[in-house]
Amino acid sequence: MKVLVCISNVPDTTTKVSFTENNTKFNSQGVQFIINPYDELALTKALELTEKQGGTVTAINVGLAETEPAVRKALAIGATDAVRINAEPADAYYVAEQIGAYAKNENFDLILTGRESIDYNGGMVAGLLGEMLGIPSINVITSIEIENGMAKLERDIDGGREKLECKTPFVASAQKDLTEPRIPNMRGIMAARTKPLKVVEPTTASANSKITGFEMPAAKGVCKMISVDEAGSLIGILHNEAKVI
Repeated sequence: MKVLVCISNVPDTTTKVSFTENNTKFNSQGVQFIINPYDELALTKALELTEKQGGTVTAINVGLAETEPAVRKALAIGATDAVRINAEPADAYYVAEQIGAYAKNENFDLILTGRESIDYNGGMVAGLLGEMLGIPSINVITSIEIENGMAKLERDIDGGREKLECKTPFVASAQKDLTEPRIPNMRGIMAARTKPLKVVEPTTASANSKITGFEMPAAKGVCKMISVDEAGSLIGILHNEAKVI
């Protein structure tokens, strides 16, 4: 089985967010970047599937040279090889076009992504990839088993869990219950140094959207404490002061 896993390079969740250039660009100065956590789940599940059935796992990233540490980590976790498309990931459509252009002639049986990236939370790449490649896409899967070219999947839906069957090839995005991420060991880290990392130049496609500005959320207001002996006054405060009821 031949699996492609899409990984994105995102700020660590502890990052203190700030912006530059008149609030039009994220300030990456001093920021620690990591593999998107949902993409790590996708990578781990791809490895589990190929370890069971045999096959290869290719990690792919759309990013400039500074994203290579994340790509190398994917190799250290266990990916067979990696591809970096040498371009700034302008928006989800652009990223999907670049990955789709590479994948269309590679005959992957399965393409996995994370459900969303934790920086922009768009959740669009998996669906866009499926449409561009003319294959099914299934979002936010929590379980996947593949045998003889047929996959059985589960995903959470409102009020329950849905079970699906789908023939390969297809695209699926990983949800948090899919598996547990792997931590690279020393052997994997050493092996990653010699695994192939192919750099591909982007297609001439251009982004369909542009960021015009960022805004920080409003600061939290003052918290008013109410004594347990005066709990009955809460409704009046919510109605007359907070005006939320």
